[in-house]
Amino acid sequence: MNFSDPTLLILLGLAALGILSHNNTVTVAILVLLIIRLTPMEQYFPWVEKQGLTIGIIILTIGVMAPIASGTLSASTVLHSFLHWKSLLAIVIGVAVSWLGGRGVSLMSSQPSVVAGLLVGTVLGVALFRGVPVGPLIAAGLLSLLVGKT
Repeated sequence: MNFSDPTLLILLGLAALGILSHNNTVTVAILVLLIIRLTPMEQYFPWVEKQGLTIGIIILTIGVMAPIASGTLSASTVLHSFLHWKSLLAIVIGVAVSWLGGRGVSLMSSQPSVVAGLLVGTVLGVALFRGVPVGPLIAAGLLSLLVGKT
């Protein structure tokens, strides 16, 4: 491993932040990227860059929908969610957050220079404020509102 490679140093720094913040998700993700980078699998980075976000969103959606599919969250509970004001507010917020995430994906695709700042901010939010690392897409969506780009 060439420790003078700036990209490796950045990845190692982010992995260290993940470890210090006890954030297994960030740590594992960075370590997987390091393994890919340091092995012959490096040739697959274009595919990972192109499809990784989609695959991640699919896995996240599976996790979110699992309680409905398993029956833990019953059909009647889902239907009753349309009758309570808190649930209706949750639906509205869910729509808004999904919309922001969509703007975030567009911004990250059109302006990849912001990705590093979003990732560092997310890792710092996890490390310092006990946040959860689901923020980059939403943060990018909020950024897109501020900078006016989609």
